[in-house]
Amino acid sequence: MARQKSGPRAEFEYALVAGLAGLLRALPLERAVRLGAFLGGRIAAIDRFNRPVAMRNLEIAFPESSPARRLAVLRGSYRNWGRMAAEWTHLHEINRGNIERYVAYDGFENMLEAERSSHGRGTLVVTAHFGNFELMAAAHAIYGHRVAVVHRPLRNPRIDVLVSGTRAHFGNLNVDRRFAARTVLRLLRDNWMVVVPLDLDVRRGLFVDFFSIKACTSTGLARLAMASGAPVLPAFMVREGSTLRHRITILPQLEAERCAGRQESIHEITQHATAAIETMVRRHPDHWHWIHRRWKTRPLGEKRFY
Repeated sequence: MARQKSGPRAEFEYALVAGLAGLLRALPLERAVRLGAFLGGRIAAIDRFNRPVAMRNLEIAFPESSPARRLAVLRGSYRNWGRMAAEWTHLHEINRGNIERYVAYDGFENMLEAERSSHGRGTLVVTAHFGNFELMAAAHAIYGHRVAVVHRPLRNPRIDVLVSGTRAHFGNLNVDRRFAARTVLRLLRDNWMVVVPLDLDVRRGLFVDFFSIKACTSTGLARLAMASGAPVLPAFMVREGSTLRHRITILPQLEAERCAGRQESIHEITQHATAAIETMVRRHPDHWHWIHRRWKTRPLGEKRFY
């Protein structure tokens, strides 16, 4: 886990986020989202720290694309974050009476099939930091599902409290990934839907293919699936153009073959889950967070990308 921020730098960062959130919250939602997209585009132009990482990632993922095309995807990604930030400040306005104006399901039959095959053992939802993933968790809860999110605490503790508090507003649980296993198994036994983002680099994990490049990936999802017997269901939030409308896109549950050995089974499940994420990133590349050093950890002896 990355070292947490503290002191004046953390306070300044929090004040900046809180101030921007206050500005966006004061505007009507539609205007706030337009402003968020504009600010995201401006930040893309001046972010000298994260932009080289993102461009390197885009080069790894799309070697056949031109630099201009990769830059266009990156700008779209920053605008996505700006829209998401604006919507996050207005999440408290969304409820059962108006949720259908903003979020609908695509592939709802896949969720029903997973629930049937679960036999009350809950559902493991594999997802990514993709689209408005905060709205996805909130919308699931508003539609009547009990949702827990396996969460990597943010580096700034005060901002982490803001994010966790918003999730709790909708009855969602945050489960610290460092101590997740026992809690998640209990929640699955109680037939909860447990959401596991699986698109972050980890120092100790399993190398699986992501855009044909080995990426070190947590084995937690696979181990939980094997221990609980819960189905693994890929789900992602897709925005309709630049509008306020989203679709929770649910793919068929993973049909990972259980191999003879435990390690082979873990690899199989983790690879299938990662492939589902890649499928969605290829479909909507501007929805993903390209600034993360996804290929940071390398196999022994292999040259680093960053």
